[in-house]
Amino acid sequence: MTGLAAMAVVIPAHNEQELLPAALAAVDRAALHPALTSTRLVVVVAADACTDGTQSVARGAGALVAPLDARSPGRARAAGAALALRTLGLDPGAVWIASTDADSEVPPLWLAHQLARAGQGWDAVVGTVRPHGWPPALGDVIRSHIREYEAAGRHPGLPDIHPHVHGANLGVRADAYLRCGGYPALATGEDHALVAALRTGGHRVLCTRRLPVLTSARLTARARGGYGDHLGRLADPVRQFGRDAGGAEGAARARTA
Repeated sequence: MTGLAAMAVVIPAHNEQELLPAALAAVDRAALHPALTSTRLVVVVAADACTDGTQSVARGAGALVAPLDARSPGRARAAGAALALRTLGLDPGAVWIASTDADSEVPPLWLAHQLARAGQGWDAVVGTVRPHGWPPALGDVIRSHIREYEAAGRHPGLPDIHPHVHGANLGVRADAYLRCGGYPALATGEDHALVAALRTGGHRVLCTRRLPVLTSARLTARARGGYGDHLGRLADPVRQFGRDAGGAEGAARARTA
């Protein structure tokens, strides 16, 4: 097994000029870890059907940009990974592809952690996420979701194991990634499909609860069927109650006017 000489961080984005700066700043902080001193790093933003300043934000932060017009997270992640590998020009066995999202912030130890796990012989690292930035009215819903999320898949004596898969917190050795066909061209679930292909191919996949990635709890998700969309569905009853209460209050005011 070839030692790692480089890492790539791939970030798909669709009209993310507002949240992308925080995502890129978090990656920059993670890149400062001493463990990465001798590791080459490229950051690629796959700007998918963007009509705002996403590309300018990315270039201004020093990231490469892979423009496409697919409205597909799967195609976007694949395009970002392909650009990273072309830019690095190295044996894929010497490259690690880390994936996060434009509305997410990785922790400072994120890249060093994935690098260390690769050094232990793991072909992929599958992490967890934690929502942040939710509206106060949704506090109870989100906190209940977090409890259920963290309880899922718990095993006595194996506290790190979990059943979740998120493109916002995922890493894979490039040779294993290519052997499995890379990210499929899916509008949703490309991360699950890649991890399933890795497992089917006999690659070593580490699921870990360590170093969760913060991801936006915004109510309008960019990718249908993804984690953000799931949070939005959880919030729907609360939002509907607010609309109903507002309508009832307006009607009452009209009757007394």
